[in-house]
Amino acid sequence: MKKNILILVSMSIILVISCKNKTKNNSDNQKNNPFFSEYTTPFQVPPFDKIDTTHYMPAFIEGMKQEKTDIETIVNNTEAPTFDNTILPFDKAGKLLNKVKSVFFNINGCNTNEQIDKITRDIAPMLSQHRDEISMNAKLFERIKTVYDNRLNSKLDSQQIRVVEKYYSDFVRKGANLPKEKQEELKKINSELSTLVTGFREKLLAETNKNFKLVIEDKKDLDGLPQSVIDGAAENAKEFKLDGKWVFTIQTYSIWPFMQYSTKRELCEKLYRAYTMKGNNGNEFDTKETIAKIFKLRVEKAKLLGFGSFADYVIAENMAKTPQKVDEFLMKIWNAALPIAKNEVKEMQKIIDKEGGKFQLQAWDWWFYAEKLRKQKYDLDDNELKPYFVLENVRNGMFDVANKLYGITFTKLTNCPVYFEGVEVFEAKEADGKHIGILYLDYYPRTSKGSGAWCSSFQDAGWENGKKIDPIITICCNFTKPTANTPALLNFDEVTTMFHEFGHALHGLFAEGKYTRTTGAVPQDYVELPSQIMENWACDPAVIKSYAKHYKTGEVIPDALIKKIEKSSLFNQGFVTVEYVAASLLDLAFHNLSEPKDIDILAFEKQQMDKIGLIPEIAPRYRSTYFNHSVSGEYSAGYYVYMWAEVLDADAFNAFKQSGDLFNKDLASKFRKYCLQECGNDEGMTQYIKFRGQEPSIDPLLVRRGLK
Repeated sequence: MKKNILILVSMSIILVISCKNKTKNNSDNQKNNPFFSEYTTPFQVPPFDKIDTTHYMPAFIEGMKQEKTDIETIVNNTEAPTFDNTILPFDKAGKLLNKVKSVFFNINGCNTNEQIDKITRDIAPMLSQHRDEISMNAKLFERIKTVYDNRLNSKLDSQQIRVVEKYYSDFVRKGANLPKEKQEELKKINSELSTLVTGFREKLLAETNKNFKLVIEDKKDLDGLPQSVIDGAAENAKEFKLDGKWVFTIQTYSIWPFMQYSTKRELCEKLYRAYTMKGNNGNEFDTKETIAKIFKLRVEKAKLLGFGSFADYVIAENMAKTPQKVDEFLMKIWNAALPIAKNEVKEMQKIIDKEGGKFQLQAWDWWFYAEKLRKQKYDLDDNELKPYFVLENVRNGMFDVANKLYGITFTKLTNCPVYFEGVEVFEAKEADGKHIGILYLDYYPRTSKGSGAWCSSFQDAGWENGKKIDPIITICCNFTKPTANTPALLNFDEVTTMFHEFGHALHGLFAEGKYTRTTGAVPQDYVELPSQIMENWACDPAVIKSYAKHYKTGEVIPDALIKKIEKSSLFNQGFVTVEYVAASLLDLAFHNLSEPKDIDILAFEKQQMDKIGLIPEIAPRYRSTYFNHSVSGEYSAGYYVYMWAEVLDADAFNAFKQSGDLFNKDLASKFRKYCLQECGNDEGMTQYIKFRGQEPSIDPLLVRRGLK
């Protein structure tokens, strides 16, 4: 008996010591974890040089814990629900969690590794459960609903009323009105979706960056390629430890120049098939089963929430309002573009026949013969242009456009930590020197980075305790890298991409508001207006001359070349429009499914493309198995938004043209105020009309694309 007592005492002592050590370890972890204290870096940017992968999970766990405490404080308040004791504290809840999320998920996209991928898989269902616990918290929703019901009789201003209405709608759309058993179903669906989407992204990244490379050993197989493309392939080979060879990948910066210039038709086919078979190779990275589950679960989710389809659920919040309106809009563009694409096929087939080619044009031939057709029609060779588009000069050109429009400046900083060598940091300032925010620019591809180009933030603009929170914006691209012999030289598509993403950055930098929910917030089919309008200035002759200077001589691009660019602006528009609209209609079709059923992804894709009459020489811009926009969730049932927003941007830029001054200060000021700065103050169309004075016309878009 005494022995047992001694054992119990000993165990108690050990338990106390263990608890003390655990508390001490937690304290030490928090002390050394950059997320648990205010950043002491310049402008309080994330201290990337101090952040380690081991810091993320503890910060996520503590962040969720703190946000739960924030919610409990609101729920347990015994006073009657008001804007100040319910909506406002909810709007500012989760500060630490938002802090770590904004860093982690950006790094996951642009500089991931196995440890970060593992954390992503682990944290995704935890965050999904955490979000659901908040959005389906009955007591919290009851308080929000009370404020909502009394909003018009509570002496709230227009912005407070808007915030209340938005939060109420958010909760309803996330299942707050569902009975308990249906909420549990929804939680399960959300958790499964988060896990499946994470898995899809990982597979797609592996397929794009690791699973295929075209290794060329015989110099004859480089026939037709410009020296800059050959040099880039040699640099790729060195990265793969294949010195003395040439490597081409299915990254956009690598594949499309090869397709455009290579005379080796069989190699073009090999590359093209590798690109269009991403996620469809029956290996560990195959995405078909994952995608089918995602689309099925989305139908179940929409049905639970009272919608006929997931497209109905998504588009109800957009400017378009209904999938039917989107379909009508897309088919109007489709019917105008398809005959033009068919004519482009005929023109290229004539070239093949004239050269004695004994074959019909195939999908993998398009880039090569389109380039020949462009030379024939416009005497324009892309290789003539690239020497004038030095990356740094293009960057300075877009900064100059922002200066002329809005009076702002960008100053390069060298004292801010970066997450990868070569990333640049700039401070944005008003004309009077007032600080606006910070901009990170990450230009080049790497195996740890996702494909494409995007703009995000490490910190959104906002307001807290009477103090403005300044934004920290980041742009990530996959541009052609410099070689040992040349600086980074961009093709014209990459030039417009840089301006495009910079437009998103300006949206993030200019957005202002007192409330997190509405600051900078716009409908999904409005999101691309700020970005796409900037592409118009990138193409303006006067602007081109400001940044297009030959990398060897410094010579400004000749007027003759600019004229060729202008004349060729309608070139290949049939192809460009058809491949985009085909992908948009495919995305819409997947999300228009009204019953949760298992579908054959490839069979469904073929059925939909046959239905609209897509010609075999053109594939959708993204096939189902690698359609990240559609599958990952950010543009699900919303890939159409680029074209929808193009109606807005074409109409908006037309206002500048009609004024006779592309840098019209009055129009720029109104665009900044209503469409960027205060864009979350009202519905998207309302804000646009405040700028334009009228609803947008589709005619400028049709004219610009040569469809009218």
